[in-house]
Amino acid sequence: MFISHQKRNHLAERIRRLFGAMPCRVQVAALPWRRTAQGVEVMLITSRDTGRWVIPKGWPEGQEDLYEAAAREAAEEAGLSGSVSRFEIGRYYYGKRQPSGMEARCEVLVFPMEIDQVAEKWPERKKRKRKWFSPQAAAAVVRERDLGELISAFGVNPRESAA
Repeated sequence: MFISHQKRNHLAERIRRLFGAMPCRVQVAALPWRRTAQGVEVMLITSRDTGRWVIPKGWPEGQEDLYEAAAREAAEEAGLSGSVSRFEIGRYYYGKRQPSGMEARCEVLVFPMEIDQVAEKWPERKKRKRKWFSPQAAAAVVRERDLGELISAFGVNPRESAA
């Protein structure tokens, strides 16, 4: 039985509320990567609010497949295009500060995306920096420990992880 991500989120929130926990919102992210003469590199971007290093992520829109939403976020936030996997390689959690000052707990599903084009102009170019890192260096600079572990593991064998 297929359940859309919106229905799954709604059901999960109802269960969490029933047992007294705060709801967890689901976001999607792309893990942009490429192979160079020096080995595998992953791209990180800065967040708009704090400037910390993150991967492109955001909310799925409408009836969009989750992996397609991840690719869209990579294009909007980092000017990247390429081949995105239909399968997530893992997930991590973080607290997203809301305009109200409250913090919403978010679960982020990560989809690897092999990059074949990096645009010079993209929608959020004036709001963010982007940089290629080795997987080990990227894992060291991201704030979320789970994301760092995911990046490190991916760097060992990206083609197998992205399959």
